[in-house]
Amino acid sequence: MYKLLALDMDGTTLNSQKKITPKTVDAINKLLKSGVEVVVASGRCLAELSDYRNEFRNMHYVILTSGGLIYNLAADKPISIYPVSFEDCIKLIEIGEEENAMVHLLTIKNSVAKPQDIENISDFGMGVYYDMFNRICVRSDDLKKYAIDHKEDVMKINLYHRSIESRDRNVERLKNSGLQIVFAEANNIEASPLNVTKASGLIELCKILNIDIKDTVAIGDAPNDLEILQTVGYSVAMGNADEEIKQIADYVTADNDHDGVALAIKRIFNLGDF
Repeated sequence: MYKLLALDMDGTTLNSQKKITPKTVDAINKLLKSGVEVVVASGRCLAELSDYRNEFRNMHYVILTSGGLIYNLAADKPISIYPVSFEDCIKLIEIGEEENAMVHLLTIKNSVAKPQDIENISDFGMGVYYDMFNRICVRSDDLKKYAIDHKEDVMKINLYHRSIESRDRNVERLKNSGLQIVFAEANNIEASPLNVTKASGLIELCKILNIDIKDTVAIGDAPNDLEILQTVGYSVAMGNADEEIKQIADYVTADNDHDGVALAIKRIFNLGDF
């Protein structure tokens, strides 16, 4: 029996409407009740989980900002934090602004962006997230000043570009940056401290919980899930996953609009019907 399940959020646990279906909630809670740890392993920050705290009320731990934050939900406090250096924050803000991209800072608890970018979020291919950003985002017209005022608090920076060409120019600029660069959304760059990933967060949490990494399962869909899927004992790709994710996975489940997570839990953990 596997002892821990790590779940990506967007494109995995959440359907296309950014909801968690009752069937998936039921499967997660039955697995937790059976004694298996279920954790979120997401690029989101803590504020971006606020809509789902009721569904996750029985969950003990989350791995957030792509491994930059391990958080104890029950105690409501961080276990480990790995912030982006102040110098790297400023550099990322500058190259984002040079490309007229949306710069998105994720801190220990907050999501931060410019108000005009939130209002025009569809220009960056992120329209599906407008409701969330509009409700929970801290608005700042001067992100450099925000970074100065919140040193050691920025866990990850997203750069949402207006085109693939714009994104690729910043990928080139960051080639030798010493940052961990991964992709999730189509025109997005996710920048974290070097070697900070969902996989590194899971490895650290497993040590804390005294769980062998071979006794873990992860489910994901996007390139930022690649490393964690290659690290766990058993990997699952969503039916809607990128082809490279499906190729390395041990199993491909249904897509996120057809309860792929719930079906994978049923298959792997033998929980019976729910």
